[in-house]
Amino acid sequence: MNHNLLVGQSGGPTAVINGSLYGVVSEGLANPEIDNVIGMVNGIEGFLADHTIDMAPLKENGELERIRTTPGSYLGSCRYKLPEDLSDPVYPELFQKFTEKEISYFFYIGGNDSMDTVSKLSRYAATVGSNIRIIGVPKTIDNDLVLTDHTPGYGSAAKYVASTVREIAIDASVYDNKPSVTIVEIMGRHAGWLTAASVLARKFKGDNPVLIYLPEVAFSPDAFIEKVKEKLTKTSNLVVCISEGINDGNGTFVCELASDVGTDTFGHKMLTGSGKYLENLVKEKLGIKVRSVELNVCQRCSSSCLSATDLDEAAASGRFAVSAALDGETGKMINFIRKSDDPYILEFGTADVNEICNKEKAVPEEWITKDGSDIGDEFIAYARPLIQGSVKVPMKDGLPYFAFRK
Repeated sequence: MNHNLLVGQSGGPTAVINGSLYGVVSEGLANPEIDNVIGMVNGIEGFLADHTIDMAPLKENGELERIRTTPGSYLGSCRYKLPEDLSDPVYPELFQKFTEKEISYFFYIGGNDSMDTVSKLSRYAATVGSNIRIIGVPKTIDNDLVLTDHTPGYGSAAKYVASTVREIAIDASVYDNKPSVTIVEIMGRHAGWLTAASVLARKFKGDNPVLIYLPEVAFSPDAFIEKVKEKLTKTSNLVVCISEGINDGNGTFVCELASDVGTDTFGHKMLTGSGKYLENLVKEKLGIKVRSVELNVCQRCSSSCLSATDLDEAAASGRFAVSAALDGETGKMINFIRKSDDPYILEFGTADVNEICNKEKAVPEEWITKDGSDIGDEFIAYARPLIQGSVKVPMKDGLPYFAFRK
């Protein structure tokens, strides 16, 4: 029997999820204990439909190196939720396919829902006595996985947010002879890690964005208007950054005040419109120039602001995952252990995936000001090391030269 490695990607893309894929594949192909590396096309859902590719030729033709600096999910993604009931027939079907393809090692690169998949597969493997080693490799721009200092994808997304907000603030300051408000809506359902990164855009104390609101603190539209009025007395062109998931503290999102909100396949509310709601509120209450900007998908997988630290850690975590599996680990997620902020020192470890999935790590309350409208210095010390360094992305005809599946 061969000992093959199976790897897939799941959930939303990031700027460095392919860096983690690169780490897993390159380490797998280099190790004599592994016979071949197989990629799942569109995650576990694609694997069930027998959509796989041989990854070895990508190293031979140079495509693997280009994958490292390509944003998004090279193998494609899915949002497929495995049944809670481990007696569901999908589990023996999956493990039969693992046997047919002689899989000894399974790696899933993703966020919270992906770790749920790793948990279920590893628990089922234990019930049937399977020797397959199942490992989760973390990724999410939301940075909300527990038992890890941070996640690959967050550093680059944070760098993009901070850079873009700084540019928006410069744009807003051009006409500084009349008061105006620019509201920037940033991804973040229940955790405000990405919105908090907008504080890094400031060039000096009191610089824009002057106000920052996260989902961790109950949001009051009336208090918001009063705070905007106060800050406009000192800053004529005010920039405000908000998470898409700001809420009243009782489960009602601000965006729900303006429109009906649908749900995705995992039952998560599909949030959009918080910025537009506040734009209309400022216009109604204050009668001044106001606009809202939704950063949308660009913030999660832009190659233009790749953090070298983030990319290096993503690839290293993929390599570490293979080593952990070869050492006998299973049912684990690779976690990041910070030893120091300055100098920045990081180590890798493993944590029980059952203690990680279906939990969310919020921005600590002590890192948010008491009135909930700003971010403290503790967060800056935490986030600044993660955005360091730039990456030279290969170019062709003046544009980024990305890898893609034909």
